[in-house]
Amino acid sequence: MNRTGTPATAPQEEWLRLDRQICFSLHAAARAFNGVYRVVLKDLGLTYPQYLVMLALWEHGDLPVKKLGEHLRLDSGTLSPLLKRLEGAGLVHRERSARDERSVQVRLTEEGSALREQALQVPRRIAAATGFDVDEINALRSRLDDLTSALDEAALSAAAP
Repeated sequence: MNRTGTPATAPQEEWLRLDRQICFSLHAAARAFNGVYRVVLKDLGLTYPQYLVMLALWEHGDLPVKKLGEHLRLDSGTLSPLLKRLEGAGLVHRERSARDERSVQVRLTEEGSALREQALQVPRRIAAATGFDVDEINALRSRLDDLTSALDEAALSAAAP
């Protein structure tokens, strides 16, 4: 067996089966998560990407858009519409830095800070939906973090001259 779970001696056709692709398994799991999050976050009035923004702000406080994007692994072109909708909902406020006009600071409003209390139930509901216990969830998250790091390194190596 090789690392993908496909026997090294398997015919080449096996390598191109959809059910053998780790990327597809991750994609399918992400879509399934999004479906569960859609239901769980409905009461908060947030989409999954908006929830991620709120998590980062609840954890780190006021952040420049650039730093927020780094935490979320999103570029400003993706992040700006999310922030605009959150600002329209009264959850965040964006403000240009007086010291650097290019920098936009994002901060929670009182309403955005208060929403944190309601959000405390979200992780428990998501964990319950997985059917995994806390140790299994932590182990899976750790392995996914390892995978992300390995893929980041591979992408950097592939892009290097």
